[in-house]
Amino acid sequence: MIGRVLGFLAISAVVTGGIALGLIVSDRPGGAAATGPGGLDFGSQLGRSVEPLPVERVEMRDGSTALVRHLAGPEGAPLVVMAHGSGWDGGQFDALARALSDVAEVVAPDLRGHGAEPERRGDVDHVGQMEDDLADLIAFYRRDETRRVVLLGHSSGGGLVIRFANGAHRGLLDGAVLLAPFVQYDAPMQRENSGGWARPLTRRIVGLTMLNTVGITALDHLVAIEFAMPEAVVQGPEGHRATTAYSWRLNKGYAPRRDWRSDVSALPGFLLVAGAEDEAFVAELYEPEFTKETDRGEYLVVPDAGHLDIVDAPGTVAAVKAFLNDV
Repeated sequence: MIGRVLGFLAISAVVTGGIALGLIVSDRPGGAAATGPGGLDFGSQLGRSVEPLPVERVEMRDGSTALVRHLAGPEGAPLVVMAHGSGWDGGQFDALARALSDVAEVVAPDLRGHGAEPERRGDVDHVGQMEDDLADLIAFYRRDETRRVVLLGHSSGGGLVIRFANGAHRGLLDGAVLLAPFVQYDAPMQRENSGGWARPLTRRIVGLTMLNTVGITALDHLVAIEFAMPEAVVQGPEGHRATTAYSWRLNKGYAPRRDWRSDVSALPGFLLVAGAEDEAFVAELYEPEFTKETDRGEYLVVPDAGHLDIVDAPGTVAAVKAFLNDV
């Protein structure tokens, strides 16, 4: 009897593995997302003239180093660690970091797998590694355990902040600022494929998820999503900073968990800001959905601001400063 059961389980595992591999092989990266139609409006980003912040390197727990933009704030001010959105790097916050440096110490890293000099572009070693990196940066810059710590994230970076709030390092977090955060692909505020910005390899994602369910992680480095980065960016002078595809494990760790409502419910006091003209998400739906899970949030919809514009919008800067003053 035991032999029959073991045989059945072995056959089931082989069949499941075969189906998963078939799904993975049948959905390959196209490479067209980088120059294809749709996506986000990078016009204002490419046209702005912002002096880059000074950079330094900080060692992570695995011995690698993170490139970090850092501005020291007033003595006793909260520490704000910023998580950029998908496809770009910490330089996204050059202007916002300067605007906040009179009320906070600001740290804006290139998240692992991103920026001009990643060890492996678009990939990490394991799903929770970016959370570990944020914890390492907090430990490095905090110095005084009584200092308040705020994570600020835009888009996928906002999703990472939400994930962090319900993860292994949640005790480090005193507040959060979410700028048009990604929640999940099927969350109510999500526009289809983030307004054309994202091209998920759906069958491949399903196959890799099936393998992970039975403990097989050997293929987690495979590309699972591509982005419609404009050709003007990819072929421009800053194109070496762009990341146009993510592995399965980076993509999974750069967002709230599937049960995103539990992650939202774990957030400390937070501010959520989104633009009324956001191309990727429906800004007006954050508040009614998040308030089902928590009463610790403040919400602001900024008129005439799009998904990328929201980071530097005057209304955003004023709201974030007020929030930090109250942390």
